[in-house]
Amino acid sequence: MREFLDRHGAGEAAIDGPPSRSGLKTVAFICTGIVWLLADLYTKSLFSEVKVGQLVAGPFAGLFDIRLVHNRGAAWGMLSDSTLALGVFSAVLCAVAFVYFLLTVKRASWLETIGLALVVGGGIGNAVDRFVQGYVVDFIETTFIDFPVFNVADIGVTCGIVLFMAGILLSGAHTEGAAAEKTE
Repeated sequence: MREFLDRHGAGEAAIDGPPSRSGLKTVAFICTGIVWLLADLYTKSLFSEVKVGQLVAGPFAGLFDIRLVHNRGAAWGMLSDSTLALGVFSAVLCAVAFVYFLLTVKRASWLETIGLALVVGGGIGNAVDRFVQGYVVDFIETTFIDFPVFNVADIGVTCGIVLFMAGILLSGAHTEGAAAEKTE
């Protein structure tokens, strides 16, 4: 065991001392993804006794209603009745994102870490719907703009992509600034 730990850069300090940044980011990634997945599954479960198309609540400040929709395709009705293919695509994309995170955890920023975790948690939430029910449960309907009805998983995926990209851009700017300082 000691040989394995020494070969992989984990000596006694890693065992007895505080957790590494990579370890903390990995725990944060997993916890964030699980919490987002559970929040998504819980909110969707609230609609088990609601009829499709039924207005449940709203409008809220003229911004959105809560209305149940069963989505068998992608946003705006694209790829309708492609539930299985979209579920497989989502599961594969989540697996790729997780592997990417594991390969880059040492250099990933916190924004990238949390962003990818939200993408994975949301992606798994919608994939579970597709595989178990044959459709995605959507229920947040904007009233001020023509926009597809969405759910908590979709919020995680969208916000996660924004956070991930912001993390990449900010770490790139930080790296360029540090490189410029070294050359001066």
